[in-house]
Amino acid sequence: MVKHAVRRLPPWLSRRLGQPSKLHTMKNILRSRNLHTVCESARCPNIGECFSKPTATFMILGDVCTRQCGFCSVEKGAMSLVVDSDEPQNIALTAKELGLRHVVITSVTRDDLYDGGAMQFALTIKAVKDTIQSISVEVLTPDFKGDKKALKTVLDARPDIFNHNIETVPSLYKKVRPQADYKQSLKVLEMAKNMSHEVVAKSGLMVGLGETKDEVKSVLNDLLNAGCDAVTIGQYLRPSTKNLEVQEYIPLEVFKEYELYGKEIGLNYVYSGPFVRSSYNAEKQVMGNRFIGDMEN
Repeated sequence: MVKHAVRRLPPWLSRRLGQPSKLHTMKNILRSRNLHTVCESARCPNIGECFSKPTATFMILGDVCTRQCGFCSVEKGAMSLVVDSDEPQNIALTAKELGLRHVVITSVTRDDLYDGGAMQFALTIKAVKDTIQSISVEVLTPDFKGDKKALKTVLDARPDIFNHNIETVPSLYKKVRPQADYKQSLKVLEMAKNMSHEVVAKSGLMVGLGETKDEVKSVLNDLLNAGCDAVTIGQYLRPSTKNLEVQEYIPLEVFKEYELYGKEIGLNYVYSGPFVRSSYNAEKQVMGNRFIGDMEN
């Protein structure tokens, strides 16, 4: 049966906008140090809540991505942008100013760089840990084209959590992630876990793009077999008219089904719900570098 694009949001997908004054303050802090967040660039629906706390997911290596993923609203282009040498320290200072205890660092994909930006990840991890005692650091990296050396550069900086999102099921990769490879993404997670046994390996996927339940459950098994410890599952929401249309709004009971299934097969942690994103409630997800369960969706 062919699914048709759905345009009207169901009631469980209504979202508070957050406190305007706090949003303004947060944006001023970020702009004063020339920093980017995936919250803004990807038009995350949780931005009001997160910026009001305040917390943010820092996006390094600029705000232009060299890939053309159908789900993402981050600006795309092939032009090489100069890597900001002040960025690692500026992120560390901002994290300290905000009083963060857990920092999430992600990036655009930089296929134009020889190491995919791995060294900038390493320098940022080091700057944050040198600036703030007892902080935990989570990285959400691109696939680095499967480059083991680039991956080792990141892991040698000792992040507490290594996250690489699988994003969707294999049958939708050509549409959703045309410049990526499902098996390569699984291999990145597997390599990360083999290189650093103490790191928490994490991944995430979106639902509502036309996948089946069986396909989602198959991905969960693949992630488990790749050594993944934790998985996040959230509803795909179209960030702009240039992006892929939503094929289905997933009912709450199905998110619960995915969570229970993931735990049944042996995943240590599954956070599944409509507004769940890789870094949403990231600080609450980790306690003493161990994931905790029974969170509200």
